[in-house]
Amino acid sequence: MIINSITDISEAVKKRRKSLGLTQSECAAMCNVGNRFFSELENGKETLHIGKVINCLQILGINISLTNREDNE
Repeated sequence: MIINSITDISEAVKKRRKSLGLTQSECAAMCNVGNRFFSELENGKETLHIGKVINCLQILGINISLTNREDNE
């Protein structure tokens, strides 16, 4: 999946949470963040702390990687 916006990340997080059968509160506790942070993550807030976002992705089992655009051509 190519990530072009925070919306792409938020949709991936929401999809993963639902596939795990967890509530937002359960995921927030699992990721050691507040309910508000997790809700804002799923709603695509653009000013979230990147370190916390990456931590949530790791805990939820969502891998991320970076490549140069020209490497994809």
